Amino acid sequence: QSSNSLKASYEDWLLTYGLSVSPFHLRWQTALFNRQFYNWGRWKPKFLYLWFSVGMVFGIVAMFGSVILLGKTLLQTLTQMLTEAPKAQNDRMLQVVVSVPSSGLCLRAVCKLIMLHENSPCSVVPGVNLPVSQLTYFFSAILISGVIHEVGHGVAAIREQVRFNGFGIFIFIVYPGAFVDLFTTHLQLISPVQQLRIFCAGVWHNFVLGVASFMVLFLLPAILFPFYYTGVGALVTEVAEDSPANGPRGLFVGDLVTNLQDCPVYNVEDWNSCLGDISEKSQVGYCVSAATLQQLSFPARVYRRLDGTVECCSNNSLTDICFSYSNKLDSHLYACLPARKVIETSKVCRTNMDCHKEFVPSFCVTPSLENQTRLIRVKHPPHIDMLYVGHPMHLQYTVSLSSFVPRQNFLSIDLPVMMETFCKYLISLSGALAVINAVPCFALDGQWILNSFLEATLSSLIVEKHNRELVGFLILLAGSALLAANVALGLWMVTAR
Repeated sequence: QSSNSLKASYEDWLLTYGLSVSPFHLRWQTALFNRQFYNWGRWKPKFLYLWFSVGMVFGIVAMFGSVILLGKTLLQTLTQMLTEAPKAQNDRMLQVVVSVPSSGLCLRAVCKLIMLHENSPCSVVPGVNLPVSQLTYFFSAILISGVIHEVGHGVAAIREQVRFNGFGIFIFIVYPGAFVDLFTTHLQLISPVQQLRIFCAGVWHNFVLGVASFMVLFLLPAILFPFYYTGVGALVTEVAEDSPANGPRGLFVGDLVTNLQDCPVYNVEDWNSCLGDISEKSQVGYCVSAATLQQLSFPARVYRRLDGTVECCSNNSLTDICFSYSNKLDSHLYACLPARKVIETSKVCRTNMDCHKEFVPSFCVTPSLENQTRLIRVKHPPHIDMLYVGHPMHLQYTVSLSSFVPRQNFLSIDLPVMMETFCKYLISLSGALAVINAVPCFALDGQWILNSFLEATLSSLIVEKHNRELVGFLILLAGSALLAANVALGLWMVTAR
């Protein structure tokens, strides 16, 4: 009896505070914000009518567009699986990674639109391939996107005279989200067009949030101009402990990178672009006069590595590198030279023709390194240049940079990076929620958008309601299968790699 009494008091306590607890799901609903929602819903009725009418058109277009996008994504994924060839670097693809249910008007589908400018498309699963340092951005963006989505539904419902019961948030496993509770009977009594304005409001608000975040990201240099300036280089904000750039002659937090080889760096995009070009193109050489070459080089045994490249420095020196060059008589000459002395006093070249000087015979000497390995000269004045030997992508992945340089020493170098990162997550996740929720799939917004759309357009062509419902059911079945296939293949692509 005491246990039953305790259980009853516990349930009463949960009910009093609007809490609901079930396996993997914690939900909180409240009427505290009802007055604010009603204020929003009654603010400038003509403007809100126009606003949600535009949202209705967008939602309908998004419903058809999401099907095309998911179909294209599915074909791309299948093609990639069958050919086992990596996609082109500039291709952009949507991959669904997780579906997160929500109590209330709609289900949440959480996915990420990957928009990395130089990396191949990928999926994101927290705890699998999402860094721990990014979790705060990830979950905050999901929650904000969900709240803005539900605010759209709630305000549109009040605008259409549908009773608003409450607003709430939830956590499913680890994923946060939001929901609104509307009076179902009122929803069923209003016209299909009015229903469309309500059901499309969520994806419309997610789209607007994504556009607003993009505008903030685009205007960030102007917004932060009084405190930070840009266009002078890439500021180092973090160097990983296992980074090849970590060391006494490497990069340090606060350094300003201005050049990679002969490629100028004015911002982070230039840094990534230069590293991409260096990775794709062959190793550059350095102009060295014949007299200097004879003075610096010393005899060493020449041998071939397993990949076919040549090594001529056999003393395991950390300062000497094997260079290859050619003259008029022989096109395969090698010399073991002190790297820093050769590079710091030389200009970059591709052939001997680039090094011709009057009365001074010179050669274009090129580092003889293993395949995919590059010798990169990184300028970060006033410090001595860093000479990096390794894969360019290792340098990209282990060094974090910012395009914003603080005007005063007390200003944080991390703040612009945090703002940039958060904007990118909002763009990605809010856009993804708009796309996925628009899919004509069971329990997503797309289900209700489709049903209302069919009622508004086919009622004169298909008179019997059950026939219209059958058409809607078949479309929803196909949309659900399409989304499920993308989810399954997206998760498989993540786990298989």
